[in-house]
Amino acid sequence: MTAAPSALERYLSHLTHERRLSGHTVAAYRRDGELLARLSEGRDPALLATADIRRFLARLHGEGLSPRSLARVLSAWRGFLDHLAKRGELAANPCAGVRPPKAPRELPQALSPDEAVRLVAIEDDSDAGLRDRALFELAYSCGLRVSELTGLDTGAIDAAAGEVRVTGKGSKTRVVPVGRPALEAVARWLPVRERLAAPDERALFVGRRGKRLSPREVQRVVKRRAALAGLPVDVHPHMLRHSFASHVLQSSGDLRAVQEMLGHASIASTQVYTHLDFQHLAKVYDAAHPRAKRKR
Repeated sequence: MTAAPSALERYLSHLTHERRLSGHTVAAYRRDGELLARLSEGRDPALLATADIRRFLARLHGEGLSPRSLARVLSAWRGFLDHLAKRGELAANPCAGVRPPKAPRELPQALSPDEAVRLVAIEDDSDAGLRDRALFELAYSCGLRVSELTGLDTGAIDAAAGEVRVTGKGSKTRVVPVGRPALEAVARWLPVRERLAAPDERALFVGRRGKRLSPREVQRVVKRRAALAGLPVDVHPHMLRHSFASHVLQSSGDLRAVQEMLGHASIASTQVYTHLDFQHLAKVYDAAHPRAKRKR
């Protein structure tokens, strides 16, 4: 006689057949579910209390699991136990109200203005050189994510208006100004792109096979060009986005405008993303907010 599937197996079947999650995602949920079973020593999930969940997280934290990983594990447990609660197998989800430790938000490294210009101002008239110059100039001019950059189609840039229409996270569209050097670099690249692109390919940036560049290919190109430029840091595409935000903010002090150009839903993300310290924020606030000005 075959044993009835466990609560975890039923949940994984639900994720696979009803929610149609990928095999990779379901495998991750399995690992986290098995971790919960190990920590609880196989106890019935219905017997778990909030104190147990907190104790399990504390143990994992003590074993060196990062706050980010703890948050992922807790999210997986919460989903699993929510599913059981909805099926009436739990009176309440013991994960409710439990929060993982906050992860420290590390500021990504920015290039100096001189370093950024050294990287993007590629003196190479080959097909790859013209493409990379346009790619880098656009990334630095507009502060685009690498996925946004590789996702651009040929009609995304309005050269007359000096704008690019970008589809960012959550399929949200925003319009970002484009600087003259970037427009000129793109104009030089377009005739080459027309010759190299595969039939019916809409991508603005293509590789040797005429197909859309992948984010991974852009990462390799950035590292290679940074080495040729003699930059002493481990440069990656996101560093150009961060450099854009830092340099525009240092020049303008306009946090809200930078937030809109970056496509951040929250201004708090922009504050962390840029190298603003509290004193600079306080100066911007004191100068701009009518209720901040002290009476003299």
